[in-house]
Amino acid sequence: MMIYANRMHSYKDLPIRIGEIAHDFRFEASGTLKGIERGRHFCQNDAHIFVTPEQIEEEFTSVVNLIFDTYKDFGITDYRCVLSLRDPENKEKYHDDDEMWNTAEDALRKVMNDIGIEYTEEIGEAAFYGPKLDVNVKPAVGNEYTLSTCQLDFCLPAKFQLSYVDSDGEKKTPVVLHRAILGSLDRFMAYILEETKGNLPTWLAPVQVKVMPVKTDNEELMAYAHEVCDLLDDNDVRVELDDRAEKLGYRMREGQMQKVPYLLVLGFNEQEGRTVSFRLHGHAETTVLPLDEFVSKIKEEIKNKSINKMN
Repeated sequence: MMIYANRMHSYKDLPIRIGEIAHDFRFEASGTLKGIERGRHFCQNDAHIFVTPEQIEEEFTSVVNLIFDTYKDFGITDYRCVLSLRDPENKEKYHDDDEMWNTAEDALRKVMNDIGIEYTEEIGEAAFYGPKLDVNVKPAVGNEYTLSTCQLDFCLPAKFQLSYVDSDGEKKTPVVLHRAILGSLDRFMAYILEETKGNLPTWLAPVQVKVMPVKTDNEELMAYAHEVCDLLDDNDVRVELDDRAEKLGYRMREGQMQKVPYLLVLGFNEQEGRTVSFRLHGHAETTVLPLDEFVSKIKEEIKNKSINKMN
């Protein structure tokens, strides 16, 4: 809010979008703490979007599209949208301005209806300063919780005396959209790890390819293994070379336990033919491809954020 207030703004400047990775602290009761899913310190991909009232629908639609595009990248399909409203019978915990609340709730409801979102309304779940859209997911273990949120705020801009000069030359108060696409990064990581059981898609995996030469004491084979690793690294593939003096079966089992998406096995046939033999995590069959073709395949998979299905 204070960044916006640092200087005067024209209606031509809006929307103004300010994003940050914010460190948040909340004194949660000890009984509710649960690993990185719920802690007293967490990080949030937070943003504040300052708009005119006429820009609410367009900006809110953009936020919703960003949320659903992100869910598509991560393969998240089981979610529901909730319009969180204040409880008119229990106004003590909300900003005391009935006109503001009625305006904000009607505006958000209209926007959600106009863009065709299926949602349910829940009374008493609003933020203290305004109504919001929550996108809730059901984790593998435990109760449903909110992953993404977009909150409509008429309250705080007025309290901070924020303004812009409108086309008629008059000072007006902007509206703020608070949005967090992933919620807290900690909770999102917990959700993804639980949902995938650690079988992260190739584009997201910390190590995307592990290269395993059959013989680690053969100079020519090791030279080819290093060439494969260098080529993958040059194409921005996260690759590791497992050149330990261990049996191939041991190294393969370890790679499977680490859930590396691609395990590449290089023998003398692969060296001679400039091919790679690979096994995709969760699949039993082995595939052989020319080296350049494999590099093109995995680059395309990473670019498209493909989701590999387990057998």
